[in-house]
Amino acid sequence: MADHYLPAQPGTVNWGQWDASLRPVLTIKSGDTVVIDTLSGEPEDMPDPALGFTPVPGQAEVFAATFRGPGPHMLTGPIYVDGAEPGDVLEVRLKAIEFRADWGWNIQMPFWGTLPEDFPNLRRLHIPVDAARGVAVMPWGQELPLEPFFGNFGVAPAPNWGRLSSTEPRVFGGNMDNKELGVGSITYFPVFTEGALFSVGDGHGRQGDGEVCLTALETALTGTFEFHLRKDMKLITPRAETPADWITMGFDPDLDDAAKQALRDMIALIREHSDLSAQDAYTLCSLCADLRVTQTVDLNKGIHCVLPKKYLPVR
Repeated sequence: MADHYLPAQPGTVNWGQWDASLRPVLTIKSGDTVVIDTLSGEPEDMPDPALGFTPVPGQAEVFAATFRGPGPHMLTGPIYVDGAEPGDVLEVRLKAIEFRADWGWNIQMPFWGTLPEDFPNLRRLHIPVDAARGVAVMPWGQELPLEPFFGNFGVAPAPNWGRLSSTEPRVFGGNMDNKELGVGSITYFPVFTEGALFSVGDGHGRQGDGEVCLTALETALTGTFEFHLRKDMKLITPRAETPADWITMGFDPDLDDAAKQALRDMIALIREHSDLSAQDAYTLCSLCADLRVTQTVDLNKGIHCVLPKKYLPVR
């Protein structure tokens, strides 16, 4: 096992795209740990210098030197995991998060968000982030506790899928925007291409389920990730766990269909860990699992199903 550091700078950040043809910027082995810097926002999201916020190191240089893909997110990577092959699973443990910026941003945009017909005007807020005190200071004076996580991370899509936008969450991960996936969480990704090609970005200072106005408190973060290659697992969509819960996820333009995906995978998970029949697992979900709206703004909407581990009857 080895420790690595991956800065966010020209050549290590991709802008708005997931693509199996992207050149790896780091090669690691299963069991390695990587400290990864990330960036947040496009040029138009940067605050006015007169506001007094500190620029994030490397961001201006990345803007000047990086191809702008179809989506808005800055993704650090990809990281090649030695030995990873299609059909494997990449286990990603989030060990720590640190803030890189003394500010974050939130945006409302015409034609986007959950209520575009009610809020048709552009509004971009720049919000002070006090990492030492663990709060964000809102324009109306309220202080909100920071609860950081990464909204957009995963592995590369299959090579024949080509270049995909960073906007939609998909079966390889991407813009999942799941606030449950903070420090201490473990996320499992099905691998679709050689080396897995992990990338991460879209730091969030905090977010409500739904992310309804389009974005969370967007900000630049540094994450410490530990990677494990799992050849003993088979998945078709990402799963996760926290110390207390199992989490399955569904992504679809229709929330009902996303809910069905998340629920079906939770039933499958229960059956993998227990001797329950599918019908019994379905009943257990109805009594103990929660279907939560992950986000309603990323074209593919998200539902995550959360089952407390204490209710899983392990065989």
